[in-house]
Amino acid sequence: MTKQLSVRRFLADNVVVIIFLVLTAAATPVSGLSAGYILQEMLTRIGRNSFLVFSLILPVMAGMGLNFGMVLGAMAGEIGLIFAVDWNIAGVSGLVFANLVGLPIAIFLGWICGEILNRAKGREMVTGFILGFCMDGIYQFVVLYLMGGVIPMRSAAITLSRGYGIRNTLNLDSVRQSLDNLMMAKVFGMNIPVGTYLVIIALCLFIIWFRRTKLGQDMRAIGQDQIVSNASGIPVGKTRVIAIIISTLLAMVGQIIFLQNMGNMATYNAHRQTGFFAVAAILVGGASVTKATIPNVFVGVVLLHLMYIVMPRAGAQLFGSAQIGEYFRDAFSYGAIALALVLHAWRKMRGVEIDRAGLRMDAGEVEPVTKEAGV
Repeated sequence: MTKQLSVRRFLADNVVVIIFLVLTAAATPVSGLSAGYILQEMLTRIGRNSFLVFSLILPVMAGMGLNFGMVLGAMAGEIGLIFAVDWNIAGVSGLVFANLVGLPIAIFLGWICGEILNRAKGREMVTGFILGFCMDGIYQFVVLYLMGGVIPMRSAAITLSRGYGIRNTLNLDSVRQSLDNLMMAKVFGMNIPVGTYLVIIALCLFIIWFRRTKLGQDMRAIGQDQIVSNASGIPVGKTRVIAIIISTLLAMVGQIIFLQNMGNMATYNAHRQTGFFAVAAILVGGASVTKATIPNVFVGVVLLHLMYIVMPRAGAQLFGSAQIGEYFRDAFSYGAIALALVLHAWRKMRGVEIDRAGLRMDAGEVEPVTKEAGV
């Protein structure tokens, strides 16, 4: 009986992972893609996307759920890249410059986001989602009207013909794959961006170290019980704001790493789906609203992007149209988010029911004792 319960619990906890494993296992042979091609694509995509997904871990640890507001950090990274291209700072120096420009913007936006989420406790995810839309409007106004008008831009090549506003697509040739090519290794005919992977490993070590610090322990305590943490003297509000600021900073760096690999930037749209893809990846990896780990990030990135690679080709092979595979890809990506959130809500309600049943049993056990004692 205990074995059956443990198997059922394992299946319930990993249902999203299992679904994606089954889907990719079925679609991979149908796609007709070679193992070498798939492996090369996966190596590239892991380096390109992992840093963004890691930015979600700390808010989950602090009990704030999945930070859809990470798009604010992505916006800060894009503004940094715009100035790097405008100033014609190339290579790794351009990436460092973009990070320095985006740093104060990301801190400011992260502070605003953290303060707002503190006033929406229990509804952080939907609030962060709406806040992303709000800040997107301000970003559009700054980039479309202020840059080149109020904010001076040095290069006429990146501005619109009217003299102000940034072009819809920004060419990032000056910084294109500069981090990836910094330490590129060729193993068995496959290119491995060692420099990018070293940055990701450094972030993993930082997260492991951070969890052991006083601030990290405070975040974990807050994630478990805010009331007890507050009674213990932990500054709950301040600690939550710090978690969001760090998350926003990591999202800024992650967006810069992502865009330098792509080599171009959709100025007004690049950040919009960042939160969705990152959240989908970490949930596909087995994370939940209340728990996220480093393995969840890597498993999620591998499974989600493996599906992104094989689904269009599988759709083309089965239905004669790659677009069918694209539809399935989007449906399962957003479906993963919905399923994970529904399962979290179901587990939470189930836990409350079990606690209530336990209290009723305790009351039933106490009542006969008190009657026998003549009370």
